[in-house]
Amino acid sequence: MLRILLTALLVLWLQPAGSLPARDSAYVPLRETRADGLPKEASDTLKLIKKGGPFPYQRDGAVFGNFERRLPLKERGYYREYTVPTPGSNSRGARRIIAGRKGEYYYTADHYKTFRRIKE
Repeated sequence: MLRILLTALLVLWLQPAGSLPARDSAYVPLRETRADGLPKEASDTLKLIKKGGPFPYQRDGAVFGNFERRLPLKERGYYREYTVPTPGSNSRGARRIIAGRKGEYYYTADHYKTFRRIKE
C-alpha cells in the first residue's frame, strides 16, 4: 500500500505544470476592493489601461507570469502587468495592476505577495 501511495505521489510530482487541471477563479480566494477605494495613482493607472495608454513605464503591458499562483491559473499571456507609481520612490515600486484578458483587474501593493480583485 505504501509503495502504491509513493508511486502515485511521484507521478504527480513529475507531471509538467501545464498538464495539471487549471483552477478556475472560483477556487482562488481573493479579497475584493472597490475601484473607488484604490489609491489615486492606481485609479489613474486603471484609467490608462482602459484607454490603451500611453504608459509611463517600459514594462507596462508585459506578460505577467503568475508564477506565485496567487491569481486564477490561466494560460501564459492571459495576464498583463502595469505599474502603479509610488510617490517618493526612485524605482517602479511594488504596486501593480494586473489585467486579465476578459477584463478583470487585480491590485497588489506588495509586489505580488497579495492581490485584491478590483470590483467596479
